[in-house]
Amino acid sequence: MSLLPEFRSNPAPAVGTRSRLLLRLRLGRREVLLRQTIIEPGGDSGWHYHDGTLIVLVTGAPLDHPGYDCRPVRYRPGRVFREPSGPGHRHLARNSGDRPLRLTVLYLNPVGSPLSRGVPSPPCAG
Repeated sequence: MSLLPEFRSNPAPAVGTRSRLLLRLRLGRREVLLRQTIIEPGGDSGWHYHDGTLIVLVTGAPLDHPGYDCRPVRYRPGRVFREPSGPGHRHLARNSGDRPLRLTVLYLNPVGSPLSRGVPSPPCAG
């Protein structure tokens, strides 16, 4: 029996993803959240951006993480990166590999913000 919460499927436009929230605390006008996400092979998050800054640890498979210009960006397992906030940093998280991709994400959000805000696919995404 695990004391950790179960993974739950993420809502559309995400496909083949599930997450669990491990920690949520409020520090003044900020909310700190720790979340784990699994993206199955062929799955993706849908195009989105965040109101707060994220610190992301990639494990399992590589993360394909193009921005709204569709320029390819790939983070290998073991990589930690910072994801900036705001609509100018729209992106997609995709697993093009053949094994599950795991993301451990620390969110530094304004209180009351959603974890992400969906946006339409850019024209270059075809």
